Amino acid sequence: MDTSPPIRVVALLNVMAGSIEDHRIEEMREIVHSAFAARGISCDVEALPGGRLVDAAKRALQKAQRNEIRAIVAGGGDGTIHTIASVLAGTGVKLGILPLGTLNHFAKDLGIPMALQDAVDVVAAAHEVNVDVGEVNGIVFINNSSIGVYPYMVLDRERLRRTGLQKWTAMALAGLHMLRVFPVRRLRVRAEGLVEPYRTPCLFVGNNKYTLNLRALGRRERLDGGELWFYIVKHQTRLSLLWFTLRSLLRVANSKHDLRVFGAKQADIGARAGKERLAVALDGEVVFLRPPLHYRIRTGDLCVYAPVRTELAQATV
Repeated sequence: MDTSPPIRVVALLNVMAGSIEDHRIEEMREIVHSAFAARGISCDVEALPGGRLVDAAKRALQKAQRNEIRAIVAGGGDGTIHTIASVLAGTGVKLGILPLGTLNHFAKDLGIPMALQDAVDVVAAAHEVNVDVGEVNGIVFINNSSIGVYPYMVLDRERLRRTGLQKWTAMALAGLHMLRVFPVRRLRVRAEGLVEPYRTPCLFVGNNKYTLNLRALGRRERLDGGELWFYIVKHQTRLSLLWFTLRSLLRVANSKHDLRVFGAKQADIGARAGKERLAVALDGEVVFLRPPLHYRIRTGDLCVYAPVRTELAQATV
């Protein structure tokens, strides 16, 4: 008879995540608790709004550091994982992921199944993978960061959502407004052996390399490559940016013609003199940072539960 204490984890669910909004909170807590219990894991489930996740993650981190729990499980989308990973990066504490958001880019790139029960299986299997995180001015990101049109679209989208519009409707209207305003930034990029000025509507920084080919557009084949990748849009007019966007959606864009692309372990992004703060998107959330922006890769700084490597490789094909 096994008398060893049960494996314990803490699951932090974002009540505003896409897949959770359609359920009653108590119902979702019970579904998650029962899923772990069926695998012999004792799970303390907390369902919280996004603004309380940081404090909850810090409390759970203390439990993990006292060896009271084996891992912290994030239930939500990329924003939820971003928030909890920001607390756990560099600590060695394991992060499990339940992809309960709308897009779930990070989970997909790790090869984590989208079905809840299958994702719980991954946490129960406890296969550890050390992955990179990006950082800008001390703030962690797991997927990407951007300067230019996208942060302003996100801010406008959230303003419109407060009036009662659905997320994708608000984003479409924000896109139309962005074309009317069309912010073009004058930036100076300093990276390893590179100093170049740019005038661009969008500078995108990926935590590891994003795929630009037709088969897997917007995916990453690995999250442990040890480099940030920079994608700088060359188009400087509304019409040319619209045409580039359309060709990107149709997957016929020419990356060499449309983008300046390079990888680096760190880079500094400066703005024109007098620019006090820049709107910067981090995993879909927007912060205002004072330039210069210092980007760097933190190699292997986040320990996550993921499928074994062969499954991960198959998932990204």
